[in-house]
Order: sequence, then structure tokens, then C-alpha cells
Amino acid sequence: MSQNEQQSRIPESKESFWRAYKELPDYPAFTGNKSTEVAVVGAGIAGVITAYLLAKEGKKVTLLDAGKLIDGVTGYTTAKISAQHGLMYLPLMKLVGEEQAKLYYEANMEGLRFIEETAEKLNIDCDFSRQNAFIYSTKETSAKLLEKEAEAYEKLGIEGGLAREESELPFPVTEALVMRNQAQFHPVKFLAGLVKELEKMGVEIHEQSRAMKILSKKDPVIQTENLSHLSCDKAVVATHYPFNDFDGMYFSRMSIERSYAIAVRTQGTIPEGMYISADSPSRSIRYTPGENGEKLLLLGGDGHPTGKSSVETMEHYENLAKFGEDYFDAEEIPYRWSAQDMTTLDKIPYVGTITAGYENILVATGFHKWGMANGAIAGRILTDQIVGRDNRYAALFDPTRPKLKAVDAASFLKDNASVAKELVTGKLKKPSKTIDDLEKGQGGLVKVDGKKAGGYRDEYGQVHLVKPTCTHMGCDVAWNDAETSWDCPCHGSRFSHTGEVLEGPAVKPLKKLEGGI
Repeated sequence: MSQNEQQSRIPESKESFWRAYKELPDYPAFTGNKSTEVAVVGAGIAGVITAYLLAKEGKKVTLLDAGKLIDGVTGYTTAKISAQHGLMYLPLMKLVGEEQAKLYYEANMEGLRFIEETAEKLNIDCDFSRQNAFIYSTKETSAKLLEKEAEAYEKLGIEGGLAREESELPFPVTEALVMRNQAQFHPVKFLAGLVKELEKMGVEIHEQSRAMKILSKKDPVIQTENLSHLSCDKAVVATHYPFNDFDGMYFSRMSIERSYAIAVRTQGTIPEGMYISADSPSRSIRYTPGENGEKLLLLGGDGHPTGKSSVETMEHYENLAKFGEDYFDAEEIPYRWSAQDMTTLDKIPYVGTITAGYENILVATGFHKWGMANGAIAGRILTDQIVGRDNRYAALFDPTRPKLKAVDAASFLKDNASVAKELVTGKLKKPSKTIDDLEKGQGGLVKVDGKKAGGYRDEYGQVHLVKPTCTHMGCDVAWNDAETSWDCPCHGSRFSHTGEVLEGPAVKPLKKLEGGI
């Protein structure tokens, strides 16, 4: 298939299969000056579950979201509920020890069971199904890594092991490692059911209410974009990337990556189970029930650091499309979407008090692409902490946990040196285009009156100009053609072509330059 034919199969509109589910009511923006016991900022899986559990405890809860409910990363995931997080457990054992590595596995399995039991209890039809999860390799070098990871499974008592013969993939694999009794589901359907419960329990819900800052660490007051104020006893920041990331220096403690997904219609055989590759580039494979009883194949991967793709970003979708065509007889791609994920220094999420001395401000972030089970257990950890109850996983996920070993400290310094380098090199980039060079649907850095600007020409021919400087810490943003967005390579903030914030940590839009520079 030619590149043009691949492109023609990729839909122009960027819609997640999960977000195509529209049965969610609208909620008003937060206005005025009010108070609550617990303010939960962010209505993804961690935020909604936290609000649900706190309301069950009798707490007065207010839930705020910057946009629409469940329209962040939770609505753009591959929606695997799994404790199998790639080649995770051998490195984790070396880093935190066997006991803590086993605790991480048990935490994720408890998160999985919470989703399963809650869906059953509340009668939420969310396409939940138990599935075996596989890591597979197509190279001998990767197969040896799987063998070592299998030894870690055995030491930790994880149900699974080497299982090359069980692979249903339509291509040869050198090895496969299974973790049994994992799960998959429809995250938006599940959380939509929980949101109905929030309404019944009197939780106040507000959309289009971007939190800008927390005014006090002792007696938190959340200030929103429209200068409204919400006073609370406890504030939970579950915004995927903390909008208050300077508290605890979170911008220096996580790496950010974008990855891509497509939903595929095919006449070919769709395998049971969930798969992820040990090789690079990464490939994620699972199915989901689609409309009218059909099965859709979901293919994901091709990740890269945000704002630092070595190719035009649309090419990542093309690579997934070719993978689907080569191995699964892909016929049509009705949906495409991308997601952004944060990874902590030790790959264990940060869940709990945001930093020392801020006991009334809690956070849940850094889910390392595995936010479903981790998000559910985060809700339990945060709830227990707020009501004063012990949680056996709290110390493992504690954001203020002890510093890492020397090798991880070196990695930390390297990552932040890269940010510093990007800050400088971005300023030195000179645009080669002018406004006149931009075709409809095209964006990029342009020269205007001898100065650098970010430009995009929309379908009507109108040009939108912005100052291409991220409002978080001043790095220059890069154009993302696949998502028609401006992406920051330093800390992952993303902005629309007109400059509005799409993803944090930035909370302020890019400066518009419609009138020239």
C-alpha cells in the first residue's frame, strides 16, 4: 500500500472510540465563592473514583474539571486494566526490593477488582471482560528479557509465565510472557455510571472550570480561570499533570510521552487477550466490542517524548495503519486518537500528600501509561488518607518517598539537563517559512516582520498567529500536525492552534498575535 493510500484510510477527525460515547450530561461552570469539605480537581478515572469513595464516606465533595468530564487521558487510553506494565517487575525488584515490587502488583490487582466489583454492584454495562495479558517479542534479544521477567513473576508469585505457544498473534513471536486474569473495559461507560452515582450522593460537579492556582497550603482555596474561589479542607489534584506542579517540583520529576491509537475494522481474525510488544517501536493490541455487535481491533504505540517526534506526527498513525494492514487485513479505520502519559523517576505513581508541609493538598499523577488499575487504587489511597485510615499501599506510592539510588539520580539529572538544553535550542530555531507559505490545514513556525511566530491556516484560509513560547516555563513549542496543536518539548504542555490550553502543566494560553508582532 502506498503512503497516500495509508493516509486516506486515517480519518481526518481526531476522535477516540471511547469518547464517541455521548451519554454524559453537561454540567455548569463553577462560579462565585463557595466552600466544600473536599475539592477534587480533575474528572478522569482517579478523580471520579476518589470523589465517589469520599462521597460514600459522607464527605461533602465538589468535582471540578477544566473541560468536559472524562475528556482527558482517561478518554484516550487503550483501557487495559492490568498489573502487567511492560517489562516492569525485574527492574522494580532491583530498585525497591522484592516485597515492594509484590505490593505494586497487589495494588494494581486490587484496583482491577474494584472496577470489576463496582461495575457489577452498580449494574454498569462497560464491556468489562477478563483477559490474559501478554508481552511478546519478535527478536531474540527481547526474548531473553522476557525470560528474565518470567523469573521475577515466579519470585513474586504472579500468576503467569512464559507462554509462546498461547500467542494468537498472526505473526511469529520469539517468546511471550502471560499474566493471567487481567481485564479490559470501556472507561467512559464505566465512569459515566459512577458520575450518575455522584449526582445521587449530592456531589457538586462543574465542567469548563480550569483551576489556576491553590492560594493557601494550610487552608486550600482553589482559584479558577474566571476568578471564582472554592475553599476546602482538603484538595485533591487529579489533573493527570498537576497544575500546581511547582509545589514539589513535579515538572522536574516526570518524563512525558505521547503515543497513538487507531480502531480498525477487519475481516481478519482478531486475537483474544491483550498484547504489548517488548520490541521497539511499541505495539499494543486488543479488541473491543463495537457497534452492532462487531469487534473492533485497537492498535496502539509508536510513542515519543512530547514535542520531540523525529518525523511528522501523522506518520505515527500511518505506521499503526501499516501494521494493521500487514498483519490483520485492516479494511477501515473509523477512529484515531493519541494520549499523553507521565512517568515518575521510579515508574511508581505519585499518590498522596503533594509535598512535605502541604498535608491538606494531595495529588495523583505519573501513571506511566497504566492509569486504569493505578487510577482506581489511587482513589482508595487518597480516600483513606483523607478520612485518617491506614492503607497498606500508601508508603509505596507516597510522593515524598525516599530519594532514589545513584543510577536513578543520574537519570534524573540527565532528563533535566535535556530540558535545559531544549529551552536554549528552541530559542535558536529560526523559521524558514512565511505566512504565505502556509496552506490550508498547515501550521508551523513562520517569520512575521522579521520575528518568529507560530502560525496555522485553517480550512477557511484564516491564519491564526501565536507567540510560540510555553506559558509554563518559557520553552518554545513545536507544531504537531496530526493533532493540530502546539506541544511543549520541556514539560508536555499542549495548546490548540489558537493558543488555548489543551493539557497542562500550563494553565495560561499562548499569547495571540492576530494583529501582528
